[in-house]
Amino acid sequence: MNPPFTKAGSDWEGESRSDDTIKQFRGLGTSPETQKEMAARQKEFAKGTCAHGYAGLGSYFAALADRKLKKGGVLALVLPLSSASGASWEKFRKLFADHYDELEVLSITQSKDVCFSSDTDMAEALIIARKREQNGTGASERKIDFISIKERPKKFEHASETAKRILAARNTRKLGDGPFGGTPLKVGEDLVGEILTAHAPQIGEAWACVRIKDFSLAQTAYALSKSKLWLPGAANAEDLSTAPLNLVGERGIYSVNIVGAPPAPFEKIGPSPTATYPCLWSHNAQEEKRMVCLPDCQVRAIRGREDRANDVWKTASRCHLNRDFGFGSQPLAVAFTERKTLGGRAWPNIQFQDEKLDYAFTVWGNSTLGLLLYWWHANRQQPGRGIITISNVKNLPILSLRDLSAEQLKTARQIFDDFSQREFQPAYIADADPVRALLDKRVVCDLLGFGNTIYQGVRELASKWCAEPSVHGGKKRPAGAKLAI
Repeated sequence: MNPPFTKAGSDWEGESRSDDTIKQFRGLGTSPETQKEMAARQKEFAKGTCAHGYAGLGSYFAALADRKLKKGGVLALVLPLSSASGASWEKFRKLFADHYDELEVLSITQSKDVCFSSDTDMAEALIIARKREQNGTGASERKIDFISIKERPKKFEHASETAKRILAARNTRKLGDGPFGGTPLKVGEDLVGEILTAHAPQIGEAWACVRIKDFSLAQTAYALSKSKLWLPGAANAEDLSTAPLNLVGERGIYSVNIVGAPPAPFEKIGPSPTATYPCLWSHNAQEEKRMVCLPDCQVRAIRGREDRANDVWKTASRCHLNRDFGFGSQPLAVAFTERKTLGGRAWPNIQFQDEKLDYAFTVWGNSTLGLLLYWWHANRQQPGRGIITISNVKNLPILSLRDLSAEQLKTARQIFDDFSQREFQPAYIADADPVRALLDKRVVCDLLGFGNTIYQGVRELASKWCAEPSVHGGKKRPAGAKLAI
């Protein structure tokens, strides 16, 4: 039998849950009728639980374990890393917020061997918690410990010693303490990982601190998501207004509602400079080195669905968010098209009521600060890759563009014009990219009004970010690559 977590790696979306559930039982040597019966039973079991068809069978195992565990008992689960951030795992995280205490989430930071199971090669989390004696969501002292270890223990003795250090940790650093890193975990003289404590997230919120080697990055990203720019090494935080994307703009519709089964109104055909409905659909790293990208295809309205096609076309825009960001080969978190264009599987649309915000979003999203918040919000399950599902785009923290003055918006347009045709290097070497360094300087100093000290700190932040295994994915840096300032 294949591992039950096949779809969870990218918080899969697309087909109906019932279709996906049936697929999980294929290959078992059972008849189609039996498969449908098994799927129906599974659907019935899922009612009122944290189980979700898009999350895969892992969420069903979690629901079953919770059902069997008595109050006061301890639950330990090995689940896909997407359980910490995926939208389809939200009910799972809500279950823990509602009914569990003493929550610990352990993950592996290295670029390979990031799983605890023997039958899968995708990143996993070890989740341990005690079932609450009394229900309720009060108790502000409730917390969650995030433990990052450098590598999977090779032997039982190594695992045992690591566990002892985790159990012995006291007065651990907090996520909100500022960018000073976590509490180190040492076995002898060897640093095996870090531990960081956070207040329990709000019900359903992502557990964003998983698979992070240097917790000072998590602390900076967390502060930035709360409208504070606090860089590692800085004595104090600076004010910098940020907001979830859905409070500033809107995301477009999912690609299967553009091209797919009815009522999707379009069919996809080859590109054309005179296309009525141009699209930016797929990734092409060679064509995505500049912030301004050309549509890679067009869609054509299907006969009888023209009204629906007109409704879908209203979601077209010039800004597009990278939904499946390969840091090792792709430079851009945000792409811009000169014409309004529909977004496809890789590049969903981002719309703003005021088109002046398009330019500010594009330059912000491709700066180091924009890359950091993208990475912080994304599912980091795959090596060197960040994935944001279409349903979770709305929660991406970005610069609060509506708070920018008319003069700042004018500056953002000028920065965009100056950089629109410059070529960026892949994100995993953003620290060594002189174009990215210059963009950072313009964004930090000219757009946001900070001084050179903050700019230098942002460049050092880029170096820390590029050193994360979840960013470089084990890919070697080019010879001679060093911090560009």
